[in-house]
Amino acid sequence: MYSIFNDFKKTRIGGTSFILFWILSHTDSLVNDEDYNRYEDTTTRSSKTLIPSRRTLKQCDYDPCLEGQTSCFELAASSNCLCLGITLNNVPPEAPKLSSVSWNGSEVVLQWCTPDSFVTAYVVTVGGQERRKFGEDRRSGGVGEVGNIAEVCVVAVNDAGASEGSCMMYHPRDNSLPLTAGLIGGALGFLLLLLLAVMLWRHKRQRKQEATISMHNTAETR
Repeated sequence: MYSIFNDFKKTRIGGTSFILFWILSHTDSLVNDEDYNRYEDTTTRSSKTLIPSRRTLKQCDYDPCLEGQTSCFELAASSNCLCLGITLNNVPPEAPKLSSVSWNGSEVVLQWCTPDSFVTAYVVTVGGQERRKFGEDRRSGGVGEVGNIAEVCVVAVNDAGASEGSCMMYHPRDNSLPLTAGLIGGALGFLLLLLLAVMLWRHKRQRKQEATISMHNTAETR
């Protein structure tokens, strides 16, 4: 560096234009080659550290409406896949999707799909009152008989709270219709049997009368 300064003093008398020429011609010598190589290596290593891996993760093969399957969190941990948009256990879950409320012949049955949230249980209410509670892996369940028109809802819960309810109106079937149909069928059957009995009785009576007349005519002939 000292020799560079001496060169500058010796060439100063050449005027301003010569000074500018000197600065431009000696710029490369101001940076040591070894220092430049060290800076380049450091920059390269830093860039490699900051650039993330280009490996792409696929979405987990998870059906939110299928019952009895492994949770998406467990699939993500075991298969290194993604559960898109799922909230954690420190946030109340989003509402599930109630898909149907129907009568299966013995009780009212609900079917639903899980939300994109961490869920520990599902609570079913009928008319605003809790009726049944189901585990996190359930997607359907029976709640017994519902005698009147009522709003049936399913709610997802976890340690942080409960979701809003997903609801449907349930209209109970008319249980008097089967009874009425049975009574009508029984009455018709009884009338048919009675009519058949009368017809048989009349037929036998007619045969008996015909036999009596025939015997009377035979006796007179003799």
